[in-house]
Amino acid sequence: MAEKIRVLIVDDAAVVREALSSILASDPQIEVMATAGDPFIAAARMKEQIPDVITLDVEMPRMDGLTFLKKIMTQHPIPVVMCSSLTAQGSETALRALEYGAVDIITKPQLGTKQFLEESRVRICDAVKAAAQARLRPTGRPSLTVAPKLTADAVLEKGSSRALVQTTEKVVVVGASTGGTEALREFLLQFPADAPGIVIVQHMPENFTAAFARRLDGLCRLSVKEAADGDSVIRGRALIAPGNRHTLLKRSGARYYVEIKDGPLVSRHRPSVDVLFRSAARYAGKNAIGVIMTGMGDDGARGMKEMKEAGAATLAQDEATCVVYGMPKEAVKAGGVDLSLPLDQLAARVLQLER
Repeated sequence: MAEKIRVLIVDDAAVVREALSSILASDPQIEVMATAGDPFIAAARMKEQIPDVITLDVEMPRMDGLTFLKKIMTQHPIPVVMCSSLTAQGSETALRALEYGAVDIITKPQLGTKQFLEESRVRICDAVKAAAQARLRPTGRPSLTVAPKLTADAVLEKGSSRALVQTTEKVVVVGASTGGTEALREFLLQFPADAPGIVIVQHMPENFTAAFARRLDGLCRLSVKEAADGDSVIRGRALIAPGNRHTLLKRSGARYYVEIKDGPLVSRHRPSVDVLFRSAARYAGKNAIGVIMTGMGDDGARGMKEMKEAGAATLAQDEATCVVYGMPKEAVKAGGVDLSLPLDQLAARVLQLER
């Protein structure tokens, strides 16, 4: 039997520690090693036993999460998942934490409907499992199985409408998960101001995607914004799918645009890469270029295969440069990838294909 993933929960709120403990303990692959009310208590716990993963509160009174994260990463690197409130300040701090080495962000558990709580459980447990596989530490842990899940058929419209051929304008669709925020930053920084239109699904909670887009917009030559329903996909602009909403590529004549819609979790995610990729296969066909990046699970594998079958060019980030080689691996296994490349070569290849 595989060894359980040992998790240390660090949060100053007792109710959050209790909720996270309950959620994580419900997964047979996870064990809550200990909880701590602040980083000083956490450090004492870590002297007794080293966890596989730490969930870390962003805002704490005695020492904030960023300071503790820096200490962890310089003294004893351990995969850290930041646990943040939905406040604007919390979003900005959590995004900085990703730059400092945290592997993912989860939002603090809240009371809600049964469906809401179950979706929160899926997201939190999956984030911890992905962190346990993150490349910043040696792992001998076997690949984790993914439970049965809905496909993009749950969101895509019924019908047989296919991509038309009146335009040759290329559109780039990208999917990423764990490790993707930094991978996307490196990827987008390489594009010129007149790059082809790009639509991105990065698995990230709602409210964080807007802050993430603003951060990228301040760094990149092309414009980056959180996608809004009806936004045109145009040269020089990258659209980031909003957290907790599915994003589809659509087309009206020669104009590409995005549709933002609600729906169930697809491939365990909302937004789902499969939803974006399968809509690109349908509405862009051979005019699309698909890129799948670091992340756990198989979201995007089926959609990328459909893109390739529709004549699109398809690329994957290679294993050596992925934080978690899950999504690209599954896409390759499904036969949907033309070429796997290191992260620093993906943008150049996209630009070659676009000419």
